[in-house]
Amino acid sequence: MHIKEFAELTGVSVRTLHYYDEIGLLKPAFVDEQNGYRDYDEKSLERMVEILFYRELDFPLKSILEILSSPDYDKTAAIRKQKELLKLKKERLERLISALNEAEKGGIPMNTFNNNEYEAARKQYADEAKQRWGNTDVYKESQVKTAGYSPDKWNDVNAGLNAGLAEFADELKKGATSESESVQSLVKKLQQYITDNFYTCTPEILKGLGQMYVADERFKTNIDKNGAGTAEFISEAIKFYCK
Repeated sequence: MHIKEFAELTGVSVRTLHYYDEIGLLKPAFVDEQNGYRDYDEKSLERMVEILFYRELDFPLKSILEILSSPDYDKTAAIRKQKELLKLKKERLERLISALNEAEKGGIPMNTFNNNEYEAARKQYADEAKQRWGNTDVYKESQVKTAGYSPDKWNDVNAGLNAGLAEFADELKKGATSESESVQSLVKKLQQYITDNFYTCTPEILKGLGQMYVADERFKTNIDKNGAGTAEFISEAIKFYCK
């Protein structure tokens, strides 16, 4: 089926499918060399289902790619673990519904919001998956570089990253374009910050991050807290920088 049909069937946007193709998470079954049209088949659908299950469990795209790309990936074992996690998630949703019923009657069901069991299980699975499948050079470099980070150091690093993203929002509010010298200098600064604190941010990796900032709704929502359109603005600035 064509990309538009595949997007409608799976509930993801065409833009997201383009991004998944670029990062190697989900390649089309066939690309027409004449017009660039992408077509998907049954195997594409099977892989998309796996991706969607991991997304439902809040796994980042980077981790999903590492897991599914591993030569010893065990699909059956992964499905069993996903079922366990989704059951925990289902139980929590059922508790929340019961809590709403209680709240309607004037009750205050505070213990309902404890989600420790699910979060602990998800973290354990994520750790196991990374240990088993986290064999990419970028992942290994990131692990080595951040191994000694204390909680305070992580807070400082993340605060610095967020401050850097906020600078783009300030430029956008001033009316600067994504191609302007001031904005392009911020892209260079962001690339260096990532290299200094996480992993070597090559132009290819930077380009992928720029696309992820708009394709991944969680990233987009977080970045746009600095101002509507900031994620799109950064993405366009990175795209120009990487030409």
